[in-house]
This record gives sequence, C-alpha cells and structure tokens, in this order.
Amino acid sequence: MPKPVLLLTRKLPEPIEARAARDYAATLNSADDPWYRDGAEIARRAAALGAQGILCAAGDPMNAATIAALPDSVRIIATFSVGYDHIDLAAAKARGIVVTNTPDVLSFATAECAFTLMLMAARRAGEGERMVRAGKWEGWAPTQLMGVTLEGKALGIAGFGRIGRELAAMARGFRMKIHYRDLRRAPPELEQGATFHDNDETFLSAVDVLSMHMPGGEATRKWLNAARLARMKPGSLVINTGRGGSVDDAALVEALRSGHIRAAGLDVYDGEPRIFPGYLGLENVALLPHLGSATIETRLAMGERALGNLDAVLIHAKIANDALT
Repeated sequence: MPKPVLLLTRKLPEPIEARAARDYAATLNSADDPWYRDGAEIARRAAALGAQGILCAAGDPMNAATIAALPDSVRIIATFSVGYDHIDLAAAKARGIVVTNTPDVLSFATAECAFTLMLMAARRAGEGERMVRAGKWEGWAPTQLMGVTLEGKALGIAGFGRIGRELAAMARGFRMKIHYRDLRRAPPELEQGATFHDNDETFLSAVDVLSMHMPGGEATRKWLNAARLARMKPGSLVINTGRGGSVDDAALVEALRSGHIRAAGLDVYDGEPRIFPGYLGLENVALLPHLGSATIETRLAMGERALGNLDAVLIHAKIANDALT
C-alpha cells in the first residue's frame, strides 16, 4: 500500500522530520526556504505532489484563497501550533478538509515564557543585559536600574485557559495575588482562589501586572487600547504571549513613554516578524522573537501530536483527536 503524500511547509525538529519521512511520502522543507510565506506557492506545491496532507505552522497563510487553490487530494491540514487564526476554518470545512492543531502540550512552556517576560519587565533585565554587553557598566551602585518586586503584586490574567492557569500556578510561588478575566467563571478546582472579573473595568483597575492569553480574531483585535490602558494603575506592567493583534501598539508605546505603564514584555506582534517601530527605541520594553513554545521537549511533543493527527486521518481513517473542522 503506498504511503500517503505529505507536504511539510517548514523545517521541523529532526526526529519529527524523520518520522514523517518514515511513515509518509513526505516532501520536507529542511532548509526552511521561505516559500511557505506565499499561499499560492503552498497550493502549487501541494498540487504538484498530489498531497493528501499538509503539515503547516503558525503564520503560514492558509487563508480562504490558499485553501480554494489546494488540490482535491488534500484531506487534512495539521498545524504545528495551538493557535489556528492563520487558517480559514470555514473555507476548509466547506471543502471537507480536516484541520487540526496541537493543544495541551505547550501550555507550561508558554507560561514559562510569560513569567520570564514578567521578571524581565519588573527587574529591568533587558536594560541591564544591554548595559553589560555595551561595556557601559561601571560597577554596582545603590540606585542603579531599580525595578519592582513581583512579591505581593496582583497578577491579572486575561484568558484563563490552560496557559493562563499554568501561569497562575507559577505566580502563586512568588506570593502574587491572582485575578482573571474570562467569558465565564472557572470551576473552583481550576480557580484555586483566584478572583474572577466579569468586566474589564474592575479587572484592569485591580491588577499590577496584566498578562494576555486571549485567542486571536476580530473579537479581541486591539483589545488593549488607550481606554483600557488608562484604567490600569500607574506603574503597571503589560505582558503579551498570546496574540500580537490583541494590542494597540501605538497606544501601548505612548503609555510606556509617559510612564503610565512602567514596562512591558512582548513575545508576539501584530504582523510579525514586523515589529511596531515605536518599541525599538524604548528601554522599558523586553522583546522576544515568539519563543513561547520554544523548548526542545515542547517542540518535539507538538510534532508528535501533529503527526498523530495526520496518522489518524491518512493512515487509520479515523477522526483526529484535535480536529477543529
């Protein structure tokens, strides 16, 4: 029986590529050539191969136009990510294409990244690292780069899903008080004493640190705007490891410049890899290149999960565990 034909759009960890090559007639992109940025090129390559499955990644333009151009042979699109706002689910469903993601396995790693940024912002770690590398450090000084402690601060988690709850567990170890905003209240066993807010006003005014973990899409686009920033306490911190489009960049830059927001830590950006230029000249913002799930263990688990979804549909003719359509 011939192996199912699979197109990989991105370079993936070696064990994942090896498994794909073993179980599929797989075309890899081990050089990470940037053709994956062009939806028409993805569709062209899928058609040339007669691909039955596509293993894509966050940011690949799997929009309605791309999906419309895919050959009839494509039965499943598996994304190497938990987020799927780069895929037009309605267009895929209309064509009978299964779409899957990789939930659960990256929650702890992404929460770790959020906590890293929280510490960097609070303790001015980015400024200090740049000072040392530039040869400008002249030794310890009593008032040099004084930040703020996280101990006793109120952490506001916007989006109390898997990642948000992992972050809450970490923050309790720093003796932080947990507040959260979500569409509905979590059950007590998940809440674990955290304070639920059913509106933005009480939530934002109660917290010292805001960490954003909300899904993407138009409903949350530029959610953190000038009006919401103004409701936050002077000297608050803003952390975003969720979706870049959830932040009004111009408004956050102005709040950072004025000092109303003490510091920010960002791992995701609207239109990445482009960065809003206003951030680049600010010392009080820590910028990471979308490292949320970037641990060896997590990326391997993501790959195994994505291939498991492909196996279910293309090899075992079953429903994928992580099917979105």
